[in-house]
Amino acid sequence: MNTKLYLPRLKQTLNLTARTHLMGILNVTPDSFFDGGIHNQLHSALEHGLRLVAEGADILDLGGESTRPGAVVLSAAEEKARVIPVIQALRQKVDVPISIDTYKAEVAAAALAAGADIVNDISGMQFDPEMVDVVRQYESPVVLMHIQGRPGTMQQNPVYENVVREVYWYFDERIEFALANGLVKDQLILDPGIGFGKREEDNYRLMQQLEVFQEFGCPVLLGPSRKSFLKRAGAKPEDRLDATSAAVAAAILKGVQLIRIHDVLTMKRVAVTIDLIRNYHS
Repeated sequence: MNTKLYLPRLKQTLNLTARTHLMGILNVTPDSFFDGGIHNQLHSALEHGLRLVAEGADILDLGGESTRPGAVVLSAAEEKARVIPVIQALRQKVDVPISIDTYKAEVAAAALAAGADIVNDISGMQFDPEMVDVVRQYESPVVLMHIQGRPGTMQQNPVYENVVREVYWYFDERIEFALANGLVKDQLILDPGIGFGKREEDNYRLMQQLEVFQEFGCPVLLGPSRKSFLKRAGAKPEDRLDATSAAVAAAILKGVQLIRIHDVLTMKRVAVTIDLIRNYHS
């Protein structure tokens, strides 16, 4: 299994077997479901990014367009105007990898040129046919996330016969597509897409069987942070920190190597503890 993630621009390798790695969420949007509008100015975005790194983020995941259910779709120009200045400012201050959360090839190319290292594509390179060309050109890692439908409508009536099997088949097809288009397996990261076109029961079934996705030999990323499938433990996103901690712990015990998270400091403590439980040697 590939347990190392090479970042060509940084000439840096992340060893994903040594410990769980955290991807800190930095949204520069006015309408994200949890932190929309808080960090959508350059100064506040930079300040928050630096705080996430200080708290233990191994990767910063920067997004300029909300992908919550019903979110407004931006043009590539609008999205670039939000994210490129932040990437440039962060790149001067931090040496951790920066991930660009976008499904638009034009935005991904501009972000990689500005100093980003990873493409986090919620569509698994499906929404924009040129995305695979950008990833191949920059030799960047790419997150292939599973989604049913598109963000605006994905939660209207998602249906699965067997969600784990269907997500597994999706990864099989997306990996084959990537390899056929000149990417190598060491570039690929798999994300089952918790909350993206999934019912509550679908999310929990995926959580129960996350280990099956290790069979592909690619790192697995999970983003459970404060999402609505945790609503039984907290009606509002701001009430779901404890439930998020539980989901993160469960995911790590199932073999997930990368966790995408809002609350880096708290989840760092969770990850360190679970890593010790898994790997402790007296």
